[in-house]
Amino acid sequence: MTPDAPWLAEALGQSDAFLACMEAVAQAAAIDRPALIVGERGTGKELAAARLHYHSPRWDRPYVPVNLAALPRTLIESELFGHEAGAFTGAARRRAGRFEAADGGTLFLDELHAAPPAVQAKLLRAVEYGLIERIGSSQPVTVDARIVAAVNVDPRRLVARGRLLPDLLDRLAFCVLVMPPLRERHGDIPYLAERFAARFAAQLGRPEPPTFSQAALTTLAAHSWPGNIRELKTVVERAVLASPTPLIDTVTLDPFAALSPAREVQEGVTPPWPPEACSSSPHSPHVPHALPPHPGSSGGMIPPDGSRAAPWPPEASPSSPLPNFTEAVASLEIALLARALARSGGNQRRAAGLLGLGYHQFRGLYRKYAGALDAAPKAP
Repeated sequence: MTPDAPWLAEALGQSDAFLACMEAVAQAAAIDRPALIVGERGTGKELAAARLHYHSPRWDRPYVPVNLAALPRTLIESELFGHEAGAFTGAARRRAGRFEAADGGTLFLDELHAAPPAVQAKLLRAVEYGLIERIGSSQPVTVDARIVAAVNVDPRRLVARGRLLPDLLDRLAFCVLVMPPLRERHGDIPYLAERFAARFAAQLGRPEPPTFSQAALTTLAAHSWPGNIRELKTVVERAVLASPTPLIDTVTLDPFAALSPAREVQEGVTPPWPPEACSSSPHSPHVPHALPPHPGSSGGMIPPDGSRAAPWPPEASPSSPLPNFTEAVASLEIALLARALARSGGNQRRAAGLLGLGYHQFRGLYRKYAGALDAAPKAP
């Protein structure tokens, strides 16, 4: 591994699928032709591109990676091909593009389909003839850069959708490398997890490399890993950080599982209703803020007079009248305010947070129902 390419350390694996892929990369590295890497997000396409370069005769020349999806579409052409002074507003002087920066080495174009068709047409000429033109100039510039491109979906589908020029695909398809997703790399999940864990523990200054319990390994093996290697590394490092001992017994696959409905309300998302549907249970331990119904009431509401002698609202039956809407809403608001205050020990700011309300919103409701709240029992 060269000091200029520390990411090559991430190219790890021992499964048949991974080793076959790396063998194909090694064979392609020796051939000075364009290459196309196809793989899902997180499968290591840039790692494969870097290996193509650093294992090739061009290893001591520049390796220039460009993520086209990260560039504004209007700037992609200028970034790749450069521009002359005065070519457009703000172009005060000539600027060489990424092609010229990669002269003699390798230019890696990630998310190739993010390039507009006009840019793809210029890429086609660069791949076929080694010629580019800076924006604002009609004079061709000769460049000697090996083009390695990558896409995260089947390139034939991109062509069918008009997002990739078929002629450009033909030129790049001399060498097609398919990166296997993690779910197909049998045996690599525990192998990678152990190495990611050991590396991160060393970064944290921990003296002992972590190990995973059988339960944790089973959880990792059962996951589908839509984010592939990148997702696995994040999950493992999160588990290392959270584990107080070198034995990792729990891994959190979804870091957002603890988001409560109250927080969703703040973003304008309606939570499940009634609140009892969100209450904590052995199967939903991450929803701590749901308020259980009051004892002695069917729906957890307090009538406007603050009494609890009978269930409120009344039990529905085909013959019973519907409750007054305004009174029913008021009773629900009073009940939730009272229960949140009981949960928070009377702290209004905490009670507001339990209900997903701003402090001033809570204060306004509290003032509105002060009389009923003072009359309501204070038990949670």
